[in-house]
This record gives sequence, C-alpha cells and structure tokens, in this order.
Amino acid sequence: MWSPFLRFLAAPGRTGVLLQALAACVLAAATWTDVHARAFTGSAQQGWLALSAAAVGAVLVTLPLLKEARLYAYAGGGAAAASLACSAALHLGYGTAGVPFVYGAFEPVALLVVLALVARRGPAAATAPVALLLAAAVIVRPLSIGVQEGSLSVAFGLTLITVVVAGASVTARMVAAYRRQREHHVRLEQRIELARDLHDYVAHHVTGIVVQAQGARAVAARRPDMVLPALQRIEETGTEALASMRQMVGGLGACGSGVAQAAPAGMDDLRALVEGFALHGVPAYFSEEGPTDTVPSEVAATLHRVTAEALTNIRKHARHCRHVSVQVRVRPHEAAVRITNDGTTHGTSRPGYGLKGLSERVTLAGGTFRAGATPEGEWQVRARMPLAAVRAAS
Repeated sequence: MWSPFLRFLAAPGRTGVLLQALAACVLAAATWTDVHARAFTGSAQQGWLALSAAAVGAVLVTLPLLKEARLYAYAGGGAAAASLACSAALHLGYGTAGVPFVYGAFEPVALLVVLALVARRGPAAATAPVALLLAAAVIVRPLSIGVQEGSLSVAFGLTLITVVVAGASVTARMVAAYRRQREHHVRLEQRIELARDLHDYVAHHVTGIVVQAQGARAVAARRPDMVLPALQRIEETGTEALASMRQMVGGLGACGSGVAQAAPAGMDDLRALVEGFALHGVPAYFSEEGPTDTVPSEVAATLHRVTAEALTNIRKHARHCRHVSVQVRVRPHEAAVRITNDGTTHGTSRPGYGLKGLSERVTLAGGTFRAGATPEGEWQVRARMPLAAVRAAS
C-alpha cells in the first residue's frame, strides 16, 4: 500500500533511498505500536481516534496521485481539519467518560509526513496557513485531555519534531528553487555563448563569402580569368562555415550527453585565420613575438575570437584599406593581440554586438579590451589576457 507513496517521497540517489527506508520504518513502527496498544478499540471516544487516523491515512495515500500543487493544500487542510475535529471531540468527551489513550503514534507521524509534502510541493500562497493547521493538529492532540504534566511534555516533544520537519521541508524547497534558478541561468549563458559563437565564427565566414562574391562580380567583365579562383575561394569559405556550424551543433549535443567537446581554437587556427584573410587583394600580415606556442588553449581561443571579429569588421566597414596587420605578443604574465588597418573609420558609429560580446568575454577572463581609432588615423583592436591565473587554474 505504501510503495507508491515511498516512490513519490524518495529523491534521486542515495538520499532518496535513505528517505524511503526511513519512512517505511517509522510508519511501520507507528502502526504496530497503535495496534499493539489497542488504541482504536474500546470506548466510543477511541472510535474517534480510529476515524481520524483513517482520514489522515487516506490523505497520505492519496497525495502521490495528485498532479496539481493546489490539491496538496486541499488535501493537507482536510487532514488537519479531521485531526482537529477529533481532538475537539476527545476534549468534550473526556470530562464525562474519560479517555485512556489519546496520543496514538500513527496519526502524528502521518500528519508530519503530510506537513513535509505540503511544505515541499504545495502552492506558495497556501502552504503557510495549511502548514500551520497541520502543525496545530499534531501539537494540540495531547492537550485534548487537559493541560497536565504528561500532556505538556508530549506536546513539547511534538513541537520540536514539527519545527524540525517543517524547517527541513522548507529548506528542501528553497534548495530545489535555487537549482531551478541556476539551471535557468546556465541555459541562458549557453544561449548567449551560442549567439557569440554564431557571430564570431559563422558571421566571419559569411562576410567573407559576401565580399568575395562582390569582388568576383566586379572583376568578371575585366578579368574573367580571376572569376574561377574567386569562386573556388568562396567554396572553401562556405565549407569552413559549414564546419563551424557542425562544430557548434556538436558542442551543444556534447553538453547534454557527456561526450567530450571539440578542442577550442588554438594558435595554429589563429595563424590559418590570418593567412586566409584577403580583401580585394589586400592580405593581412601576421607577426609573432615571444613563445606563442606555450599560450594556454583558453587564452588562444579568446585571441582567435578577437582576431576573427576584427577581420570581419574590416571586411564590412574598411573595404578601402591597403594594409592589415595582426600582431601577437606573449610575455611571461600576459598574451596580447593587436589588429590594425588603415581603412576609413566611422568614429560616430556605435560599437556592434560583436565588439560588446568580445569586451564582456575578455573582461570576465580578467583581461582588457579596446577598440578605436589611433592618432595616425588607423583603426585598432587590442586585447590583453593574463596567463598567470589560467596556468594556476590548470
């Protein structure tokens, strides 16, 4: 009879198994105690005990079948009302006939379990009043025969147990709410990360395709021999864009399946990125200073993204430039990248989504990011990343 309820009560992992075993032992011990003491047979007043215990037991068995949170409040309120009505009947009948046994064992335990479930899963607005009614039902029962030394002791003990159960249930509810909030935050961060990846990688390749297609159309009439190499380059760039898309989709699948994700872009990818850049025949010149091959993968991936975004912006906004340079410099405590072009700059334009995303990414990693015009009239993007913190974490 109790297996659905125990499965409902149990939590995942070892904690759920312990809760299931504990609930089974306590409920079985309480039932055996009442049956052995003949708590429900004898006088008419003891019949009220049997009726109240049956009502609370029925609520306890029904709880695992409920699907809506508001039904927990109704069920808990019904159990509390039945128990309080029994206590009132016992108090009224005690003065005339006397009641030899009013404490019981099963009903308080069952009410405490109902209290735990209502506090854990009931609606927020109705949980507090229903929990107070259930707590009152547990504590008032010993006092139904009058305020005596023995009844006060039992009521005090039940009060302590009720406070512990209610506190543990509310704590579990808060922990569950915190986990849900954290999962939502993680999902939001993953969406932002995906948006950045789409902008940093795919937009870079797509922009290259558009620029190369425009160049091929411009030279088609004058230099037909240049069209075929341009089309070949467009095909290669499209293939790279598809590969980036597959890598991102694979990374999303790996996040939920436990599969190892693809390695982030490294210094070799950065060199290939600069080598493959071309804007109307203007290549990007790449220079390195320091032990660049020792840069940690996380830092190299950030430098790669900064460079990709800068080169994409050059294709979009600086098509008349005649010189593009990418310089990577590594020092004992930091790695820096600087992308410079002499194209026309628009000082009044607002930074785009890509630059804002890069600034946030670099700043969160402890680095610095700057993008703007130089006194010489060039446009420069610079990023510095610390190496000490990354190596210490590794």
